[in-house]
Amino acid sequence: MAEQQDDAPRASSRSRFTRSRWLGRVRRYQRQIALVLGVGVLVGVAWLMYVSSVFGVRTVQVEGTRLLSAQEVRDAADVAPGIALARLDTDAVADRVRTLAPVASVIVSRDWPRQVRIVVAERVAVAAVRQGGRISGMDAEGVLFRTYPRVPARLPLVDAEGLEDIGEDEALREAAEVVASLAPQIVRRVAVVEVVSRDDITLVLQDEDRVTWGSAEDSDRKAEVLAALLAQPASVYDVSVPAQPTTLS
Repeated sequence: MAEQQDDAPRASSRSRFTRSRWLGRVRRYQRQIALVLGVGVLVGVAWLMYVSSVFGVRTVQVEGTRLLSAQEVRDAADVAPGIALARLDTDAVADRVRTLAPVASVIVSRDWPRQVRIVVAERVAVAAVRQGGRISGMDAEGVLFRTYPRVPARLPLVDAEGLEDIGEDEALREAAEVVASLAPQIVRRVAVVEVVSRDDITLVLQDEDRVTWGSAEDSDRKAEVLAALLAQPASVYDVSVPAQPTTLS
């Protein structure tokens, strides 16, 4: 009788041990199944995003253009139809769009689920430049980016012929910096920007009065001084040394 009583706890202990092992196996299987399912989901999502055509590019939306057509931007962007949106190299697309001369800046983004959005900021002309028989628009950085049939009345003409110690590209940048510093009401009074050298820039006004500007250095300060100086009647305004401006009647 005593032996039977001793066997009962041992049987119960073995039963608990067996059940514990079984539960341990079940939990391991559950973890393994969960891991396999998790990996499967990740693989499925990766395939869906990067390989399948479910999120493939269908349209390229272009915004912000005025000089350029939307199709010109799309052609430059060269986004392959159907390419998985997640695989699209937006930086490379932006670099290609920037090769268009009128483009000052561009932002390319993914517009889920199937669209690419290209937002363009175009250059704005601050002056016109005559080169041979062509008239070009120049922005505030001295970049030529468009042509005109004639010089627009609202833009000063840059004369960069007969340069002495400066190349044409640098001369245009200097002229652009000067014009960009002027208030709009003063720009409208400027007919020609003459660039002879780095230190010899002159503005010819519509009434043929002249402004001796000197170099493009400190142009913002010179523009402020000129705005005040123009209140005085004179034929020559000298702001080349903005701390000591002079006039000549």
